[in-house]
Amino acid sequence: MISVNEIHKSFGAIRAVRGVSFTAPDGKITGLLGPNGAGKSTTLRVLYTVLKPDRGSAVIDGIDVVANSLGARQRMGALPHGSGLYPHLTARENIAYFAHLCGLDRTEIDDRVDEIIKLLEIEDFAERRTKGFSQGQRTKVSLARALVHDPQNILLDEPSNGLDVMATRSLRHLILKLKDAGRCVLFSSHVMQEVAALCDDICIIARGQVAINDSADGIRERTGCDNLEDAFVHAIHRVADD
Repeated sequence: MISVNEIHKSFGAIRAVRGVSFTAPDGKITGLLGPNGAGKSTTLRVLYTVLKPDRGSAVIDGIDVVANSLGARQRMGALPHGSGLYPHLTARENIAYFAHLCGLDRTEIDDRVDEIIKLLEIEDFAERRTKGFSQGQRTKVSLARALVHDPQNILLDEPSNGLDVMATRSLRHLILKLKDAGRCVLFSSHVMQEVAALCDDICIIARGQVAINDSADGIRERTGCDNLEDAFVHAIHRVADD
């Protein structure tokens, strides 16, 4: 489970995140929905310990991301915005290297890498160097790295960005399988249809603040809107008017 309490983060005069709070429970998919620049990626970067918050706290399975960043990282798999693959390593070598970094026993790494390659259906390019991979191939390898140590919590920053229709469908199927396995899945997106199709809970962020946090039905009811898109627009305009 992921719990965020009153996170603040500024970059100079820019207040990127202003008091964001939410909970992402196990066995559910929680979406961070908001326009570009709303603070979604900054919030995720705090959670996967790349950034330290100016104020507030966040815990992963009860582990504080600042006080025990290594312990928190061991409980999560993160797919940041941008793949960051090592271009001269093959897909298999990229995944195996991250398995080693995550502390998997050497005797387990080969079997685990084979398992995740099969799960994500990347056998056709597993032995190729990642330089020159398509966006979909890079995303699959990056996701394999994030999942290779079998984490309880999965954080995905706009994972379908740049994917074609078939790759997006495959990704959605995998996310649902992770949910069914009892994992905590948290992902950011600005694609309304993606969030509506997948999420149990939705946290709409605008201008670094939580505009509304509820189920899709709850958000529609609280905003008085018939569809999620209208509810989203209503919520972010309400923040802008405050």
